[in-house]
Amino acid sequence: MLTSAQIRAARALLDWSQKTLSEKSKLSVPTIKRMEGAMGPERSTEANVEAVRRALESAGVIFLDAKTNKDGGPGVRLKK
Repeated sequence: MLTSAQIRAARALLDWSQKTLSEKSKLSVPTIKRMEGAMGPERSTEANVEAVRRALESAGVIFLDAKTNKDGGPGVRLKK
């Protein structure tokens, strides 16, 4: 599952505002804000989390799972 920090970092890599992510994922800005907040995406529906994931991945973001990341934590990077 995505973390709120991964979503924020992915937006930063793309130089996207919350409004842009909202438009690309077809979710409301308040939903994006909640997913990026302290409660994180765990409080959102699976469909909403997948919509955010798809929008960011289609723009070139790769999500790094904690298990596959050398340092053991979740992360993000851009495709080459």
